Amino acid sequence: MTHRLFLCLLAIVPAITGSEGTRLKDLVSIEGVRDNQLIGYGLVVGLNGTGDSRQTIFSAQSLTNLLQRMGVAVSPSLILVRNTAAAFVTANLPPFAQPGTRIDISVGAVGDSTNLQGGMLVLTPLKGADGQVYAAAQGSVVTGGFVAGHGGNSQTVNHPTAGRVPNGAIVERVAPSVAPDGKIRLQLREADFTTAARISLAINRKFGNAASQPARADNSALITVEMPAAYRSNPVAFLGDLENLTVEEDRPARIVINERTGTIVIGKDVRIAPVAILHGTLTVEIQTSENVSQPPPLSSGQTAVTPEVNVTAKEAKARNVVLKQGASVEELVRALTAIGSTARDIIAILQNLKAAGALDAEVEVI
Repeated sequence: MTHRLFLCLLAIVPAITGSEGTRLKDLVSIEGVRDNQLIGYGLVVGLNGTGDSRQTIFSAQSLTNLLQRMGVAVSPSLILVRNTAAAFVTANLPPFAQPGTRIDISVGAVGDSTNLQGGMLVLTPLKGADGQVYAAAQGSVVTGGFVAGHGGNSQTVNHPTAGRVPNGAIVERVAPSVAPDGKIRLQLREADFTTAARISLAINRKFGNAASQPARADNSALITVEMPAAYRSNPVAFLGDLENLTVEEDRPARIVINERTGTIVIGKDVRIAPVAILHGTLTVEIQTSENVSQPPPLSSGQTAVTPEVNVTAKEAKARNVVLKQGASVEELVRALTAIGSTARDIIAILQNLKAAGALDAEVEVI
């Protein structure tokens, strides 16, 4: 039997060398224009014996309460229904959603139900954080998994206890969104002083003049914009023109390393100081062979098996890489791949470069 110590293969996502302007709608969000999360508690019925058992007390209580509202009086201790499961229902309410709009919902089992496949969610009110009902959900649950077989001979794929109902909820109340007025506040999705300054400059160039500068960067994550007088009667048109402005986003130099998969993602702005890299590879090979000792015929001896282990270590010659002043990541990757470096080699080299102060970037390991 042979055991080898080996390294993962290299997987490098190349950096983008050029950058065009990014739309403002991809960089910022408008304060007050946001989704709102909804949650509700309901029952999924129509299951094929895979619902909650008697141990899930609240499922039986919910069913009896529902039946009581329909004029059927039943004690929760006297019923045993395996085709019903209690479930939490969640949804995201889009901004400015009007009554009658349909939205998707997610359904997840609360009790010990084993499968929601084929079930139907009965009418469930969805509430916001303020306790008000904003939507009503109902419909057939579509699960992303299934269970096949029975007992010990069964196979489960994905999670059959959670699913979705496309367009399963109808909005009943207007979403609590803030309508745009004379002053608009833009929130950067990734706070950065340089990007905030560029956005403010682009807005002033588009909508400002020598006497009026409508945009002002309050900090690295917030920009306040005064709506021009020409757009006061049509703020939606102003927001549409604002969202389509293009700005070159400034991104920090960063290297992201995933040691589990051997993936390395390197940004285009990473620079490396003049440095020389010497790197070698150590290979350890362990071979185990079994020697069988057979006793003579008609003797009282026993057959013995003796393992023999051979350990061999091989160290390759150090490979040399020299980087000059202002070397880029592209040059580093080209040089390392030219000498046959693997993902583990490059991860170790990048970490050593950072420790030596020769790498002008943030190294993030995930």
